Amino acid sequence: MTNTILERDLKHIWHPCGQMKDYASFKPLVIKSAHGSYIKLTDNSKVIDATSSWWCKNLGHAHPRLKVALLKQTNKFEHVIFANTTNKIIVELSEKLASLTKSLDKVFYASEGSSAVEIAIKMSLHSRKITAEKNRIKFMALRNSYHGETGLALSATDIDLYCKPYTELLIPFHFIQNIPYVHSKSDALWQDCSKYWSEVLAELNIHKDKLTAIIVEPIVQGAGGMLIYSQDFLKRLRIWTKKHNIHLIADEIMTGFGRTGTSFAFQHANIEPDFVCIAKGLTAGWLPMSAVLTTSNIYNIFYDDFAKNKSFLHSHTHSGNVLAAAVALENLKILEEENIYDQVNKTEPLLYNLMLDVSNET
Repeated sequence: MTNTILERDLKHIWHPCGQMKDYASFKPLVIKSAHGSYIKLTDNSKVIDATSSWWCKNLGHAHPRLKVALLKQTNKFEHVIFANTTNKIIVELSEKLASLTKSLDKVFYASEGSSAVEIAIKMSLHSRKITAEKNRIKFMALRNSYHGETGLALSATDIDLYCKPYTELLIPFHFIQNIPYVHSKSDALWQDCSKYWSEVLAELNIHKDKLTAIIVEPIVQGAGGMLIYSQDFLKRLRIWTKKHNIHLIADEIMTGFGRTGTSFAFQHANIEPDFVCIAKGLTAGWLPMSAVLTTSNIYNIFYDDFAKNKSFLHSHTHSGNVLAAAVALENLKILEEENIYDQVNKTEPLLYNLMLDVSNET
């Protein structure tokens, strides 16, 4: 049966993020079930889902409470247009998300991470048009960054493997080069990156009058190589963006909801950005859902009579999907009630020391 499934797969399916020719030698795993950290194959062997299925299974597979939440909602309704309707589930989810930060109290929903990045970039630029800051049209990101593979998200990505074939489609981004990477929180640079900052400042100041936003993966750069940089760098960057009226966009798609031991990785630097992009762990990988959190200050720029043409006219068919929202809401409750963040922080030093042992042997 497995061979039959593989043959049928390779006949029709174009898998993501890979060279299909390689599948002739490295055939896809055929999944039977998944539970916790393990994936069970059709031959009944088990493998550890070490990539957390692209960094989204924050609670592992098959958490029973998420299944109950999903099935309960399917008995009511599965999806209704979100442009001019609301419901109890999406309201409670929005309230819960707003409670995770001090100032990010507005939530705009989409379907996946790249869409959230696109929305934040568009909101930043659009807001400048409304406020007559028409010179603020440029964007910056960090070198080695990855923000997704749709147009604007790919423009903010600094990995040639993904970007180079589509150069003609991308808008210009300047990538900050002098990033103070660290090996752990015990690295002196984690607390103080002053010896790097003067060079970074020189880069920033060249563009400051035309910048609308800087987008970063807070603290950890995922697809760029799991690179960790100084929280002091992020703190200094936030101070600088505030001083010069430049938006800071935090792409928390990979890092959000406990992956670094806090709700959001930017909290390690004790800052808050203007926009936060979330996805993946929002629904613990059960269903596609993303969102952009932003401030009332940003929201109020767009708030006016429709005839004044300030509306943010961006939409997705499944924005605010209630099935995903029901799972996301239950997920956030579980993260609190089962003390998941505490577990992450307790496990971190153990894993760090084990990885040190591995590195010393290789």
